[in-house]
Amino acid sequence: MNLSFKTLFPFLRWYPYSGSLFRADFLAGLTVALVLVPQSMAYAQLAGLPAYYGLYAAFLPVIVAALWGSSNQLGTGPVAVVSLLTASSLAPLAAVGSEEFVALAIMLSLMVGLVQLALGAFKLGVVVSFLSHPVIVGFTNAAAMIIGLSQVNKLIGVPMGRSEHFIQDIWGVVQQVGDTHLPSLAMGVAAIAIMWAIRRWAPKLPGVLIAVVLTTVVSWSISFERNASVRVEQIVEPEARTLLTEFARTEERIKEISKQIDARAVELKALQKDHGEMSREAVTAHYEIELAKLQLKDREDENRRRNRAVRSMVFERVAATDARPDTFYASGKVPTSMQADGHSWRIPKAGSGELKLTGGGEVVGNVPEGLPSISTPQISWSLIGSLLSAAIVISLVGFMEAISIAKAIAAKTKQKIDPNQELIGQGLANIVGSFSHAFPVSGSFSRSAVNINAGAATGMSSVFTGVFVLLTLLFLTPLLYHLPQAVLAAVIIMAVIGLINFDAIKHAWHANKHDGIAAVVTFVATLAFAPHLDNGIMVGAGLAIALYLQRTMTPRVAILGRHADGSLRDAVVNNLPASEVVTAVRFDGRLYFANVAFFEDAILEAVAANPKAPYLLVVGNGINELDASGEEVVRHLVERLRGNGVTVVFSGLKKQVLDVMRATGLFDFISQKNIFATADMALAAIHAWAVEHGRQEDVASPLRPSLVRSFA
Repeated sequence: MNLSFKTLFPFLRWYPYSGSLFRADFLAGLTVALVLVPQSMAYAQLAGLPAYYGLYAAFLPVIVAALWGSSNQLGTGPVAVVSLLTASSLAPLAAVGSEEFVALAIMLSLMVGLVQLALGAFKLGVVVSFLSHPVIVGFTNAAAMIIGLSQVNKLIGVPMGRSEHFIQDIWGVVQQVGDTHLPSLAMGVAAIAIMWAIRRWAPKLPGVLIAVVLTTVVSWSISFERNASVRVEQIVEPEARTLLTEFARTEERIKEISKQIDARAVELKALQKDHGEMSREAVTAHYEIELAKLQLKDREDENRRRNRAVRSMVFERVAATDARPDTFYASGKVPTSMQADGHSWRIPKAGSGELKLTGGGEVVGNVPEGLPSISTPQISWSLIGSLLSAAIVISLVGFMEAISIAKAIAAKTKQKIDPNQELIGQGLANIVGSFSHAFPVSGSFSRSAVNINAGAATGMSSVFTGVFVLLTLLFLTPLLYHLPQAVLAAVIIMAVIGLINFDAIKHAWHANKHDGIAAVVTFVATLAFAPHLDNGIMVGAGLAIALYLQRTMTPRVAILGRHADGSLRDAVVNNLPASEVVTAVRFDGRLYFANVAFFEDAILEAVAANPKAPYLLVVGNGINELDASGEEVVRHLVERLRGNGVTVVFSGLKKQVLDVMRATGLFDFISQKNIFATADMALAAIHAWAVEHGRQEDVASPLRPSLVRSFA
């Protein structure tokens, strides 16, 4: 009974819980919370969500993962790579930051949690092995670079468009370097300098929190934020007004098409029910829906381009007078009779009616006070198929990140980690998080390191971390209003710098060229496919599997000779003489359907190269598996070579191979007398048979074991 309770409630292993453990976990939980609060807000924006959603993801998921995971020190919550994967997966389906985008992020968290929970419940944690270490190394390096580059625009205070090509978006930022908002750059650089200095000279201090507090105070004191609400008529620049007018008109058209699609979809279901799925009426309705979707995509693409064009424009404001309101001219086009206010203004997002313009640095802004409402995630059944591959990739990448961190910690604490239990913990964290408006989360290396270095003894430290985030949500959110976006960008950049490790790719290359190729291709593919990062990792995983299969299809085959020290070695490599009595071949690999043709060719080639030898010895120490295809080819080879006067002998076969031979009758077909435990035993018997058959001249055969030589 006790065992079953601990299986269902693994946190019971923390008990009995002493006062010393409480103090250690309390201090560790507080320390991690000081890092987690600003980090989570930064990662929420990286995921394309308002900053405060990071606090939601840093509350219940952190606690649940600790309670049902297997690691005592693993810190779960928003992380950079998973946040970027979330943004890249959802960007093609909804406008970043929109209500629909937020709903899809929450739905994605539920899907990720269900995938992870299912893998853990059915003890399929081994499936993560399909993402090999070199693939993860290549992906992580590319993702870290993409994450860092994606924050440059916030660091310098210019807009960045989102398109199907990340490189194009970055090039758009580079072209705006001349429009850098110097106060934003100063804030970001100052935050980086503070975090770097504290990391180097006072690593025990919460550098992220200190940088956030100092820059937020400065932002508040200098009125870093500067906003204005205007109508389209107050924008004097003709090109901007045209773009904004067309944007508003197209937005209305998008709404109309969406309504038409929804209405036609309802009609389609009724037609399929009444007339059948392949009826003329149903097929026509389906065609009209697909045509409308194409029109919708075209209109959305048009507005995306207009929005990008409007965001890139810089305006100057002429203050209002009694006769007119504030007016905004394109930069450098203010009439000489008027005086601009000296600030550069931008339109963050195109729209209709009243527009918001920013003339200072961007800040986090209003953060809703109180706890997130607990509600069932909105399920968009039509998009489940589109999100499934992303959910699987995020599940595997997130879990691999979490389990690798947990194992690294366990190496220090000597705690046993259960991958399947960790999957259950991560899965439950994402599922519970989806009910509290959280996006996908995973284990964090940096916060886990902070946790263990702060003295965390059990997962209760993460429970305390969640409680401190709860207090922040209840009482401290007004203090976050003036936090500069450039500082959040700096937090992300500093966090991902440590993920860039090209030495790991180099190490994989030196270890195995195929692993090196997989790492490099994954790195390049991830960069090339950005922002669709899941495509990059799928290419890498597929290539790694293909290269593995290619290796197993052509394993090493060695013709053996007798070395001076009496051992059997590769005759070609060591320049050893051949024997006219026996051809000895060693096959280094499993014998299965993918390489049986290679095995057959290698054996026949070896026999053909030594036509005088009446015996063939297959040294099977390296054969770990024999399937039905392998058994069939071995039987065929033995039969064929017998017909040509060559006796086939085996040595060193493992139990699992012998079991297959016995089950299929191959063992009896070869016969017991032709199967030996060791190569030397087989060679001794072969040379004894040769002598019995009058081959006295073969007494000096170079493959004769020393024991037989002395006996002879």
